[in-house]
Amino acid sequence: MVVCVQLPRFELAVAAGGRDALLALGPAALAPEPGREQLVGEVSAAAEAVGVYPGMRLGEALSRCPALALLPPDPVGVADEWEAAVRRLEAVGAAVETPWPGSACFEAASLRRLYGGRVVVEDVTEPAPGLRRIGRAEPPPWLDAVVAVVRRALALPARVGAGPSRFCAVAGAARARSRRPELVAGAVALAAEPVALLRRYEETAALVPALDRLGIGTLGALAALGRPALADRFGAAGLRAHELALGQDTPLRPRVPGEVVQESLELPEAASGVQAQRALELLIDQLLAARARRGRTLRAVVLSARLVEGGTWQDRVVFREPLADAARMRMVLALRLALLPAPASTLRLAVERFGPPSAPGAPLFEDAAAVRRARLREAVRQARLAAGPDAALRILCVEPDSRVPERRAVLAPFE
Repeated sequence: MVVCVQLPRFELAVAAGGRDALLALGPAALAPEPGREQLVGEVSAAAEAVGVYPGMRLGEALSRCPALALLPPDPVGVADEWEAAVRRLEAVGAAVETPWPGSACFEAASLRRLYGGRVVVEDVTEPAPGLRRIGRAEPPPWLDAVVAVVRRALALPARVGAGPSRFCAVAGAARARSRRPELVAGAVALAAEPVALLRRYEETAALVPALDRLGIGTLGALAALGRPALADRFGAAGLRAHELALGQDTPLRPRVPGEVVQESLELPEAASGVQAQRALELLIDQLLAARARRGRTLRAVVLSARLVEGGTWQDRVVFREPLADAARMRMVLALRLALLPAPASTLRLAVERFGPPSAPGAPLFEDAAAVRRARLREAVRQARLAAGPDAALRILCVEPDSRVPERRAVLAPFE
């Protein structure tokens, strides 16, 4: 049994400065991020009542609701607050998967053993016969104990849903109320749910407008079309939507809890350009010198900034290979820093995933020629993988004294 905990409109509430401030705004939505597609993010209940939904084009959203307040996104604040909430869930024994900020899924078996008592209750896979008409099943008794523990750990108003798969649990959390969890027990219980739930998944979000135009409003109607018809019309996304409509989903992949290693730098004046690059160099040096790194390489980092004009900016960088070289990290991160939309007042660099430790027996001074040849071979290999075997060639002299220019040299594979 999978349990899904959702904090409704989490990103929007963080951008507004709290849920009380969000209620005072009226119709509101997250503005599109600079340099990205002009689609609104999360919307408030007042905006949703007039037909504005997440992922709608900005122009269409403003035409439907001219009084719509656009809030600049705050990815840094969202990441910090959500990380704190997930750590509180992990502290009570949950192995958490976070599909997106504001939503956490975990297997209920571990928490049921800890807080659900010794009574063994079989997982419900279909509604009780008396409830088959409305497609709902009563939550098992142990679920109330698990929900109480989760809410006490979060200390935030949360909606809790449960089901045999992730999608069923997400559907249950979508229709749950703050004081009552919902159990969605399978395909029968999902039949009456709207197809708008497919917006929760990136691979099926684009199907919702097309399904609305075709008059398919529920997951039951979608499942009735069958796999061949959906595959013929929508391809792989249609097959994925059919699986979700039947209550089938991929297994959970809980994250591995780890320590937080990060460095931040307050900039006395608005920094951009060369000043921001100098601050980035200092951050990289401080991060590599941190004792918490313990000689490990870095596989993925998160570069974030708090902008002078308000709002924040964040970018995730995955290195091609684990790094502990400051010069190579500067080359990669400087390109991402150039995407900064406005001058920054604070820069922060955090480690998202560590790599293996650095080789203890590595020589103090490496052979520069050998390092260059190794990097050149790696570059040639990647170029051939991307563009084919003829992506890297060399010029081979055959008849240098020939009167015909085409006979003097030929192209040969680079080795």
